Amino acid sequence: MWRPKRQAGRRVALLGRGRTAPAEDDRLVEQSRAAMRAAPIRREAAATACVVAGFIVAVGVIGAWDADLAGHSFVTAALLVVAYAAVARVQFEVGAGAAVLTQLVFVPMLFLAAPAAVPMLVLLGYVLSALPRHLRGDWHPARLGLHVVSSCYAIGPVVVLGLAGDPAPSLSPRTLALVAAGLLAQFAIDVGTWAALGHSPRGQARALAVAWRVDLALTPIGLALVAAGGSRTYAFLLGLPLVALLAEFARHRSASVGQAEALSEAYLGTALLLGDVVEADDSYTGLHSRDVVALVLDVSEVMGLDEDERHKARLTALLHDVGKVAVPNEIIRKPGALTPEERAIIERHTVDGERMLNQVGGLLADVGALVRSCHERWDGGGYPDGLAGAGIPLVARIVCACDAFSAMTTDRSYRAAMTHEAAVAELRLCAGTQFDPAVVDALVAVADRHAPGRLERAA
Repeated sequence: MWRPKRQAGRRVALLGRGRTAPAEDDRLVEQSRAAMRAAPIRREAAATACVVAGFIVAVGVIGAWDADLAGHSFVTAALLVVAYAAVARVQFEVGAGAAVLTQLVFVPMLFLAAPAAVPMLVLLGYVLSALPRHLRGDWHPARLGLHVVSSCYAIGPVVVLGLAGDPAPSLSPRTLALVAAGLLAQFAIDVGTWAALGHSPRGQARALAVAWRVDLALTPIGLALVAAGGSRTYAFLLGLPLVALLAEFARHRSASVGQAEALSEAYLGTALLLGDVVEADDSYTGLHSRDVVALVLDVSEVMGLDEDERHKARLTALLHDVGKVAVPNEIIRKPGALTPEERAIIERHTVDGERMLNQVGGLLADVGALVRSCHERWDGGGYPDGLAGAGIPLVARIVCACDAFSAMTTDRSYRAAMTHEAAVAELRLCAGTQFDPAVVDALVAVADRHAPGRLERAA
């Protein structure tokens, strides 16, 4: 089962590209934690309200259809809510959501509680599980509707079993088939809920694959617990020791996310510090690097780089000129043409940058390898290694084109800035020789956002 973190819904939409890299997962988790403390945007709040209204109508219809609560113990219902809340607190944070183990209690709930009560019991379980987070202020009050949205999935299996005459729990072929049908209805509600919120059902099916695998694995265990219990309605509690064991794994996962985020912030802080050193040594180089960052992030988004690659692209753009701190100022600021010897010194700055970042180590060592390739050419005529075409890392190709565009549109010591239109024309002229044609297409698509007069016109 999947709990929402960043948007409304039992499961989250931000994993639509399929599997994510561990570093990407960790950053999405931290972003999602922060998002839950903020008020939802108006569109999200309106969509959530619509789903909440649908839930209320569905529960009312089920209640009118099967309102008989006789024969169902209030104590059993209370135990189911408490157990559900306890299990829901065990969350394996992945990307912008969290896989939870509530299927272990939800399946017994379908057989032990009145059908009309099941969606409300699930809702009470979610509210109870999140109560500590609400008290700590980790969950914005305007996001309370998420609990209702997260409970919508219960409607599908309740309807399936209700139409079958509320069968008793067993491992008979008929019951197994009904539970399988209920599980499919549960998944259909998941996708339908996200479709109602404006997301692509096909994309969400891919995004929910992890959660569905968890539910598939836990459903037969939940059914076995309630079937083996027979008249002993509390037998489902025997699954809680398994939950306790998995809770320990979840705790270590949560701690590792926090450590990964702290390490990521340390890398970014180091990059910013190095950028400040470059800027203090040469204001043009420092400011130019920050301009390149904005271009690179826009191009990376257009080209569909995942979160992990965009993070590396950001650091590479920020640090692509860091090796220039080893170049004498008289060469950097020389107003005229460089001699062959001076040109050779300048061209060593990518190698020096890689060496400096290797000394820092960790992620910045990976960034160092990208920094080294930021002056390679698509046709193989660049430096320092003469790489060509797809042999040049994509991030380096993006930084190379954005670096050149920023340089062309900025005043230098030896020439005035080119016009925006002339710089775009130069990019197109050099596509296929100096620059990757696909990168040029993406850069031209976003370049107008960075035209010198754009902000002034907007103001």
